[in-house]
Amino acid sequence: MKLWIGNMKCGGCARGVTAIIQDIDPNAKVDIDLAAKVVSIETIANIEQITAALAKGGFPAQVQ
Repeated sequence: MKLWIGNMKCGGCARGVTAIIQDIDPNAKVDIDLAAKVVSIETIANIEQITAALAKGGFPAQVQ
């Protein structure tokens, strides 16, 4: 899945996003393009779980 996170602006944000996703699925593969604000995720979790957790963590995401 690919998500756009408009308020992801720095490496700290990217680490936070990765941590939130890996809290749900520790084996998730997370690839972040910080310049484009796009997160590519390979996970067994569903998109609703991921987007809800990101929103709760302060990173509302839109599906790409």
